[in-house]
Amino acid sequence: MGPSGFLWNFTKKFVTFGLISVTVSDRYMTVVPVRGGSMSPTFNPKTHSLMGGVSDDCVFVEKFCLQKYKFSHGDVMVFRSPLNHKETHIKRIIALPGEWIGAHHNYDVLKIPEGHCWVEGDNAASSLGSKSFGPIPLALIRGRVTHVVWPPQRIGAVKSTPPEGLSPSIVGS
Repeated sequence: MGPSGFLWNFTKKFVTFGLISVTVSDRYMTVVPVRGGSMSPTFNPKTHSLMGGVSDDCVFVEKFCLQKYKFSHGDVMVFRSPLNHKETHIKRIIALPGEWIGAHHNYDVLKIPEGHCWVEGDNAASSLGSKSFGPIPLALIRGRVTHVVWPPQRIGAVKSTPPEGLSPSIVGS
């Protein structure tokens, strides 16, 4: 086998591996970086990297929950912004379709419409969630965050319980 045969075999293997990787990433699971402090302390706590800046966590996102919209209170979700579909956000589900929620800061009570959920960041002071753009359509959800995979000292499962005092009160269903 000459150099052209080797190059052809290498190209076939490379393209095959690439197609399998894209399919798995698109349909089943992926790893995404978490930018900013809206989900602190769950992600990106105020730890500094060797470079002197705040290190970004990378998280594992599973997509099996999308098949039948299997979500629960406290799940951390990756979703497309309802205002700009090129942006993605990571927030925690606070209320599910059909539930009534009341906000702590005012006396508003809202029923979450069917096909939507209410999301908020763990760090309410620096988070744009449903308080900013209302309930989000379930169709915008790209997957559920299950584990932190980077940095090494933070590897572990993501808890589905929000930090104390985060959520508006669920009034009933």
